[in-house]
This record gives sequence, C-alpha cells and structure tokens, in this order.
Amino acid sequence: MITLRYHIVSITAVFLALAVGVVLGSTAISGRLLSGLSDEKNSLAQQVSDLQNDRNALDAKLTEADKFAASVGPLAVKDRLKDRTVVLVTTSDARPADRDALSGLLKSAGAGVTGEIQLTDAFADPSRGDQLRELVARLQPAGSQLPTAADPGTRAGGLFGALLLLNPTTNQPQATAEESASALAGLSNAGFVKATSGLKPAQLAVVLTGGAAIGDSAADRASTIARFATQLDRSGAGVVLAGSTGSANGTGAIGVVRADTNATSVLSSVDNSDTSAGQVVVVLALNEQLEGRSGRYGVAGNAEASSPGTAS
Repeated sequence: MITLRYHIVSITAVFLALAVGVVLGSTAISGRLLSGLSDEKNSLAQQVSDLQNDRNALDAKLTEADKFAASVGPLAVKDRLKDRTVVLVTTSDARPADRDALSGLLKSAGAGVTGEIQLTDAFADPSRGDQLRELVARLQPAGSQLPTAADPGTRAGGLFGALLLLNPTTNQPQATAEESASALAGLSNAGFVKATSGLKPAQLAVVLTGGAAIGDSAADRASTIARFATQLDRSGAGVVLAGSTGSANGTGAIGVVRADTNATSVLSSVDNSDTSAGQVVVVLALNEQLEGRSGRYGVAGNAEASSPGTAS
C-alpha cells in the first residue's frame, strides 16, 4: 500500500536529485566559463601590452622628429622675414616655452620682434565683455575707426590693430606714441592686458594661444580670441593665429576660425605650435601672409596641409 509518507519521500528524492544535478552542471559550466574568461583576459592583456609598445615606439619617433625639426628650423626659415617686424600677442594659456622658441625662430628668419602683449584671462571672460567693449571705445585713437560689429573680440581687434600694427600701405604707425601708451595703460589698469616695456608697432603679428578652452564659458572665450585675431589681421600686413594640440577643435580659437570662411579668407592658422615643426610653419605662414595668402596648417582634421606649399 502506497502511503502519504512514501509520496513525500519520493518527491523529496526527486527534488534532491534535481538539486544535485543543477549543482554539478553549474560547476562544470562555471569551470568552462571561467577558463574562457581567463583566456580572454590574457589575450586582452597581450593586446594592451602590444599597443603600449607601439605607442612608446611612436612617441620615441615623434621626439626624434621634433629634435630634428628644432635643429633644422633656423635653417629652414633663414631670411624668410628679413627686415620685417613682428609683434607677439599671447593669451593667458599660451606656454612660455612655445613663445620663447617662436621668438627665437623669428629672429633666425631675420625679423625684428618689437615686443609682446599678453591678453589676460579677463580679456576673454564673457562676464567682462561689456566692460571691455566700453573701454575700447573710450581708448580709440583719434582719426581711427572701430569695426561696426558689437562683440568685444572684434572691437578689441580693431583697437589693437591701430596700436600694434603699422599701416600696410604706408608702413607708418596708426596711432601716436602717446595714444598707444595711454590706451595700453588703460587696458592694463583694467586688468585686460600685460605689455612688455618698449612695445612698438610691427608689420606682422602672431597671436599665440594654448589648446582647447575648458569650462562653462569655453565656447565664448574661444570665439572672443578668434574674432580678435581675425580683426587684427585686417589692420596690418598679416597675422597668424597659432595654438597647441586641441586648439583646432570646437572649444579652441583655431577651431572657431576654421569654421568661418570669412575668417579663413584672411587669417592663417597653425594648430601645432607646441612642436618645433609647428613653430617653423608659423614663420612660413607669416611669410605667406605678406604675399596676400592665407591657409590652415597643422595636424588637425580641419587643416588643409601641414605647411604652406604642401597642399595636395
């Protein structure tokens, strides 16, 4: 006779057998799974190691290439800017080492560097744009005319063009020494610029900036510098906007310029001025500006060529 106890024992035995089967099956599957994951981990580790070795090899090649460019740079630019004058305009994020290297190359090219003016962080600060615009209007030299655009970058570019660049037609200053001194003092006292003593106007200018701007106001800051450099170029014989890695993207001043065909039609840009090769290109681009031509040079995707004369 089959009793209730028999049923309970039978059912318990069935479930116990199922449990044992599940445990044994999962153990076997887990072993195979863990073995597969271990093999995949080892494969990925090897790929990472190979990529790291490739990167180290490329870094070594780049270092050697930069050393070579630094050694031949003075020869490559020799007499390219003979008897020309250049003023340096740097932003607050420009690297002093890049400025010094570029200044040395300009001298090797035969150019006279007439001084440097640094645009402080406040210059491109959107919260101080109205103050800069109003100050520029008050400091305008007699007889000069500021651009009609309302943005502070363009307006400041018009003022600085009169202060820093010689008239491209007459090769004469566009403001008196007293007007320039007064304007620069006003801008300096307001915290917008820092200028070297004895600064004089020049035929050409380099606007040297850093990489991509960061922060909530990055786009506005980049736009101010881009418009400033573009307007500055319209005031003299030529200007080159030079920046380091990242400057050609959307939050960099060069990126803003290269997205504007009106700007690229007059202003030359170099996106790798943090390298010796890029610094040579800045000098070559200045020489090209004297010939009335402009270009987008460097290694970024929106560059047209690595240097003047190499466009495909």
